[in-house]
Amino acid sequence: MAKKLIVIGAGMASGRMLEHLIDANPDAYDITLFNAEPRGNYNRLMLSPVLSGEKTYEEIVTHDAAWYEERGVTCRFGEKVVAIDTEKKVVTGEKGALPYDKLVIATGSNPFIIPLPGHDLQGVIPYRDLEDTEAMMALGAGKRAVVIGGGLLGLEAAAGMAARGTEVDVVHIMGHLMERQLDEAAGYLLRRSLTEKGIRVHCKANSKQILSDANGHVRALQLDDGTELPCDLLVMAVGIRPSTALGKEAGLEVNRGIVVDDHMVTSNPDVLALGECVEHAGAIFGLVAPLYDQAKVLAKTLLGEEARFVQKEVATKLKVTGCDLFSAGDFAEGEGREDIVFRDPARGVYKRLILEGNRLIGAVMYGDTADGAWFHGLIKDATEVEEMRETLIFGPAYQGGAAADPMAAVAALPRDAEICGCNGVCKGQIEDAINAGAGDLGAVRATTKASASCGTCTGLVEQILGATLGDDFVIPAAQSVCGCTDLSHEDVRRLIKSQELKSQEAVWQELGWTTRNGCHVCRPAVNFYLLADWPLDYVDDPQSRFVNERNHANIQKDGTYSVMPRMWGGMTTPQELMAIAQAAEKYAATEKVTGGQRIDLLGVKKEDLPAIWHDLNEAGMVSGHAYTKGLRTVKTCVGSEWCRFGTQDSTGLGIALERRLWGSWTPHKVKLGVSGCPRNCAEATCKDVGIVCVDSGFQIGVAGAAGMDVKETERLVDVPTEQEAIEWTVAFVQLYREHAKYLDRPYKWVAKVGLDWVKETLADAAERQALVERFDLSQSVYQKDPWAERAKPEVARRFHPLADLTLEAAE
Repeated sequence: MAKKLIVIGAGMASGRMLEHLIDANPDAYDITLFNAEPRGNYNRLMLSPVLSGEKTYEEIVTHDAAWYEERGVTCRFGEKVVAIDTEKKVVTGEKGALPYDKLVIATGSNPFIIPLPGHDLQGVIPYRDLEDTEAMMALGAGKRAVVIGGGLLGLEAAAGMAARGTEVDVVHIMGHLMERQLDEAAGYLLRRSLTEKGIRVHCKANSKQILSDANGHVRALQLDDGTELPCDLLVMAVGIRPSTALGKEAGLEVNRGIVVDDHMVTSNPDVLALGECVEHAGAIFGLVAPLYDQAKVLAKTLLGEEARFVQKEVATKLKVTGCDLFSAGDFAEGEGREDIVFRDPARGVYKRLILEGNRLIGAVMYGDTADGAWFHGLIKDATEVEEMRETLIFGPAYQGGAAADPMAAVAALPRDAEICGCNGVCKGQIEDAINAGAGDLGAVRATTKASASCGTCTGLVEQILGATLGDDFVIPAAQSVCGCTDLSHEDVRRLIKSQELKSQEAVWQELGWTTRNGCHVCRPAVNFYLLADWPLDYVDDPQSRFVNERNHANIQKDGTYSVMPRMWGGMTTPQELMAIAQAAEKYAATEKVTGGQRIDLLGVKKEDLPAIWHDLNEAGMVSGHAYTKGLRTVKTCVGSEWCRFGTQDSTGLGIALERRLWGSWTPHKVKLGVSGCPRNCAEATCKDVGIVCVDSGFQIGVAGAAGMDVKETERLVDVPTEQEAIEWTVAFVQLYREHAKYLDRPYKWVAKVGLDWVKETLADAAERQALVERFDLSQSVYQKDPWAERAKPEVARRFHPLADLTLEAAE
């Protein structure tokens, strides 16, 4: 009968340990896993991308309930362990007790909360888990946050909230940010980058107390000098402490952490521990690489195999708010030490090497960290660098003369050079995996886990693939549009512009399409690119559109259609309502009020479409384009005209925007919202473009989503006037039209090109005006009501029940 193993804590360390244990011997133990959180293991390193909207929680899950179930692990999620009896070998949870033969404690760490007056107020949180992340995500535009702590976690919290439109202040007691990883110069560059993102940074700032509002909720942080920083949320990110309470109560030896030996065994031979809760040889651990080393050792110990945990000098390679950082060794100033410094202000690159005698003892890099692993190897191996001193700062590719092949840097790394710090994978392991048949990045990742966590080493792994496989390896190209061509969407857009291709036939011919007239995948994309780039020269091809766009109505599951007339800004009149009611009765349609503040008429037969359009046109109503890749709706609240909280005429602005933008073809559907005050009744902060009216004017956010992906808008700009709000919105839509991949919503496009680039482009007044002019030029051609055209008798014949069957079947 298998021995009973209980594991307390479903974090990254215990997850990796269970992988090793089960892979080696799945029948060795009957395993029960306790976890205080109501879920399995997720990659905590990736909470920051979840906060910023780059990833979803589901994308960072590493071991969910199904993973454990498939491997026979009994999970007690959402249940805290309240006691451990090491004499009786029993663990007691909130829902009952269980015996064990072996016990693993992996309780991690607790966030440190500074005991300031007011630290227990509502709205004061740490940054440690998914719930903390969700609290920050819920804040959004128009709110303010203060982050105490200028280390990695604090800055990631600040950047993530700022990306969602929150105004953020960072308070740091030290003279520069991330002082444990960066020197003063690199800290300055990081601070400058954050400031450019709109984050206010206060260094050498000491917190005095947290101030409350009348409801017991945080309202501000007060500093020693009397400065008050208003906030709706205060995040403490000032460090962690090993979670040792269970171990201490169980009578285990505990100092700063639960003390373990080289085999990860505690003072009780049947209790083992790993992760951030342990102390080994006087050291505690906060980086993931040593935790994964501990996981390997502990798994072997449970299986009775010999293994020892050895502490290694760890280099820090991070990406903070989009900035690449690297540090290793000792970079403090000292007598007898020499600095070699390289600066490139134009590229935002800074490198500093610290030498003592003929050896490199420390390195700090900002902006360009590609050679970090090589420098770390020199530090770790105490390599003499006298002969390469003149060119040392330029990295391995420059040793021995002029710059070498771009692959020289990775080729120069020794086999024991660490490539993936998160998972402790060295170059030799990757080479062995490649030689054993792992021929691409995915295979290497699956075999070794290199680049499977934070992803910052992906480029290095690809270089090792290239150096090992030679001509047999090609770095993957962008995905092609379809099987008709090897070109990507980006290539096609670029060539249509540069070669002035103004027809589909020109595209098929000049770009070497393998099919005569394209296919159902590429034709809609090429059709859009042509009409967006050459509105005066290209005529829209209806047969290159999806069935809904050809028929100007949404096909339903029973073959009937829905018809949705436009209601400008959600406003309507008695006459329009009567026309809708009469049409619904005449054509036996079902009425449905939509989330976009319109009325949908469902169940209209295809042959009745021209007639119902005609009737609605007679009442002055036009198509709502609910079927198209273009502007759908502009959702509004009643604004200052009716609402006692309204700051601006949100309805009027919404109507103006809808009248300006309707009929515009875009890469995907586009939805807008205009809220009259920060209460945001029009849900503007989850739209493709959302405007929140405030006393001082208009806050414009972009790249929101509320479909299969849910994402809050990112602040584009604040403007004082309605006219400027319209100008910036139109310019953004045109920039999206000119550059986005077909079927990419704005939030996906912005994620690819970067909000900074969008802001920089639109901040140029001349370029912004040029975009508006190009949009208006396109509208002069395409802003027409398709229902009016379709109501003509010669067109109506196409909507006979037998018409268009072949085309619709093909889709």
